[in-house]
Amino acid sequence: MVKAAIVIEFLDPNIKYSIEQKVFVIQIIRPEKKNALLPGMYKALAEGLKIADQNDTVNVILLRGVDDCFTSGNDVNSFVSSDSNNGERPSVVFMHALLTTRKPIVAAISGLAVGIGTTCLFHCDLVYASEDCFLQLPFTRLGVCPEAGSSYLLPRQIGYQRAAELLLLGSRLSSKKAQEYGIITEVLPQDQYLDHALQRCHELADLPTQAVQESKHLMKKGLDKVLPGTIEDELAVFSELLKTPDAQAIVKAFLERKMAS
Repeated sequence: MVKAAIVIEFLDPNIKYSIEQKVFVIQIIRPEKKNALLPGMYKALAEGLKIADQNDTVNVILLRGVDDCFTSGNDVNSFVSSDSNNGERPSVVFMHALLTTRKPIVAAISGLAVGIGTTCLFHCDLVYASEDCFLQLPFTRLGVCPEAGSSYLLPRQIGYQRAAELLLLGSRLSSKKAQEYGIITEVLPQDQYLDHALQRCHELADLPTQAVQESKHLMKKGLDKVLPGTIEDELAVFSELLKTPDAQAIVKAFLERKMAS
């Protein structure tokens, strides 16, 4: 069973922070909307990473959703209505927070991990998933392009052909297949994935802190020079594609289906 944690103040009702020993847990809680992310939620996610990274009592960060959903990605209504510049969008602030966090980030995922729910995993150091979990990068199906540096990270992590299948076709990927590809560290039964992830977090948190952080830095060395520009390029193309007739028609049809349901 998951041990009781110390809850600390959080900035959005759908994002909860808590500390369990040396592990800072950031939880997405908006199950009625499949954990779809609103601007305020992105801000709280980014701020949670910053708080954890600056807290000397914290050695590891755990990112999780609810038991039947990690996140379905962007809330379409709020994303389409946003008039912020790319660099000011809360989602972009979250992307850069993932990139700059020094401490290890562990993800525990279940249900669905769609869009940024999958691309954020490429920035995590360990990922534990339930057997029923699936991942999806449906960007082309929405008439847009990849984000969060995934166009650079994914081909280098799993190979170009596999990445092309996921990013161009946008089909669902089971957690088992994602483990075979090297996106997920380990797949566990639904009733074990979270406890297992927490156990690994505590094991990691008990190791010499500087050695862990320096090892992470060495493994990711050079990404800080490449990824900010990649994310900027992706966002520029994403914004232009969002204005195209194809994307506009897809978004309109999606919103009409939501209103009718």
